[in-house]
Amino acid sequence: MQFKLATWNINSIRLRMPIVLDFLASHQPDILCLQETKCPNDLFPFEPLCEAGYEHIEIHGQKGYHGVATISKLPLSDVDRRDFCRVGDTRHMSTLFEAGSKKIRLHNFYVPAGGDEPNRDVNPKFGHKLDFIEEMKEIHAEAEAGISSILVGDLNIAPLENDVWSHKQLLKIVSHTPIETDGLKEVMARGAWADLMREFTPEPEKIYTWWSYRAKDWSAADKGRRLDHIWSSKDLSPHLRAIEILREARGWNQPSDHVPVIAQFDL
Repeated sequence: MQFKLATWNINSIRLRMPIVLDFLASHQPDILCLQETKCPNDLFPFEPLCEAGYEHIEIHGQKGYHGVATISKLPLSDVDRRDFCRVGDTRHMSTLFEAGSKKIRLHNFYVPAGGDEPNRDVNPKFGHKLDFIEEMKEIHAEAEAGISSILVGDLNIAPLENDVWSHKQLLKIVSHTPIETDGLKEVMARGAWADLMREFTPEPEKIYTWWSYRAKDWSAADKGRRLDHIWSSKDLSPHLRAIEILREARGWNQPSDHVPVIAQFDL
């Protein structure tokens, strides 16, 4: 079975519904995981997504902030919405689905951005981010017997030197500080996760999924970071066929500052 999964920080699902529908029509992923939906559950736009062929939708949202949604052509079950750090934020949801011969647990994450100052003593948002990453270390790719795992989302950390436009200049910038990158690498190591984007495109090639709104010409400046990720349990790695980063989406009408990342598998 050919299986296609996409992840995208959409930065408001209702505001950017036109480009979501265009993306679904043109790329036809089996499952799309969205982050930063910024939409309470009672206002989520189910109808146009169902009309587009995505009848299986699970959401975890709140007004104006955060929020994740998993939008699927395939049935979803065993939904878990975990409150990381116990502050009431809607930043995680996992679902179970079947594709080909595999049962797969799919984690959809939106990790806190962490504010501007990389010091938890003066910036509580950064402390929250570090605590969130610490809790993520409990998420294991082989937690359930007979079930594979995929973890996707905006993890708000660019862990490797070539995941940012300038490693040296960003070492003291939130998203690429050593305490963050070391923490995310430990999440991967403890959880036995495979970094599928880097398996498909190894270093030293640069990979970016986010370009700041602050840049006057984001494409010419090209000061990007890889903040969006697709990981899997190691049994799925041999089934990966392609990873596509849809860079052109950053130039669409009313774009998110993140672009979709698509993984294709033979299952």
